[in-house]
Amino acid sequence: TTIGARKLMDILKTMPADQTVTLEANADKILLKGGKSRFTLQSLPAPDFPLVQEAPSFGPTFSVPQKTLKDLMHQVSFAMAVQDIRYYLNGILFVAEGQQLSLVATDGHRLAYAAATLDAPASGAATSGDAILPRKTVLELARQLADTEDELEILIAGNQAVFRFGSIELVTKLIDGKFPDYERVIPQAHPRVQMLERQPLLAGLQRAAILTAEKFRGVRLVF
Repeated sequence: TTIGARKLMDILKTMPADQTVTLEANADKILLKGGKSRFTLQSLPAPDFPLVQEAPSFGPTFSVPQKTLKDLMHQVSFAMAVQDIRYYLNGILFVAEGQQLSLVATDGHRLAYAAATLDAPASGAATSGDAILPRKTVLELARQLADTEDELEILIAGNQAVFRFGSIELVTKLIDGKFPDYERVIPQAHPRVQMLERQPLLAGLQRAAILTAEKFRGVRLVF
């Protein structure tokens, strides 16, 4: 049978952590019992649940520590577009080349790039490839990944990606589109470079941001 996960989670959150619960299926309803609590929830036939058919073949396959991928996504996810008509910007570009995994995000005004070296190169039908991961999948992955060195396996197909970690297997569709040529956007030989200490810069930005306009949130830097 199929049951609404959000309602079920909301109920379980209100119960003690050590509370034992039981679920009983009866026709088109689910009876949940826990302690002195009783909940009757509507359910739907299991065959009506839309299962995702995995791609018949996958290209590059590689492993990365969960913490590494979580950190990379944290560094670039702020630059993802939100419901942009250029649908290929509403996500993160994954690029696997040999032993390097690169993540890129842009909303057309700013661009974020982060990369990490893998312990072993990608394997499979191809040793390199790229994929645009949807925004919703990125946010869910960032929520579920642990801050540990436990391995995460990633498989990429033409229109799908699979993430396997712990007891979770997450299958997602990919965004079909041409991501901008980010390498041409990033300046390679900038004429002026200024090195700053991170903490004083952060503290100064936080103080100046108090008086920024809510619409633009802009701060002027004067060197």
